[in-house]
Amino acid sequence: MTDLRLPEINRLVLAGRLTRDPDRRYGADGTAVTRFDIAFHRRFRTRSGQVGESTGFVTINTYQRLAEVCGEYLKKGSPVLVEGRLQLREWQTPQGEKRNRLEVQADNVHFLERRPEDPAEQHGTAAAPAAVPKGRTRKHGERS
Repeated sequence: MTDLRLPEINRLVLAGRLTRDPDRRYGADGTAVTRFDIAFHRRFRTRSGQVGESTGFVTINTYQRLAEVCGEYLKKGSPVLVEGRLQLREWQTPQGEKRNRLEVQADNVHFLERRPEDPAEQHGTAAAPAAVPKGRTRKHGERS
């Protein structure tokens, strides 16, 4: 039998809404780390022709500048599109049991809703336009 070499592909794209506010922390070296959970939904037809629904939940991890932006602008209910890869996190409980959890390490997070307008701007009384977050966007095909 010949050895079959599979390509090492670990990419995913998920769209969903945050189930709670993001949790932003900083590592010992000062690196920003933000975690949040999203709920994703799927509708499908069963074999009998009826409409079925399923909802899943997954934890998203972001790092560095992406973590800072997500921690600042996202909140519970925010719709996002996440591009990233699956990552297995393993740990041991104080009782000595081994545990693991499959999570998503985000390479890119797209905010699918605009920030709410400043109420003062709607009435024309604002002196300056609202600040827009400055960030580097990647070109198509560019890796992080």
